[in-house]
Amino acid sequence: MGASVLIGILITFLVVILVLYLVQRLPLDARARQIAQIIVIIIGIISLLKYLAVF
Repeated sequence: MGASVLIGILITFLVVILVLYLVQRLPLDARARQIAQIIVIIIGIISLLKYLAVF
């Protein structure tokens, strides 16, 4: 049980890092890029909290 939670957390973390990298590569202005990064980080935090059984 503990190993699967750890693997899920690791995969979620890697996906968030990958999406943040891809957002940086998009041809957006600075404000839109910042909003997209904040949204990705919030979704990543909520995902991690689900793995930790907070929600």
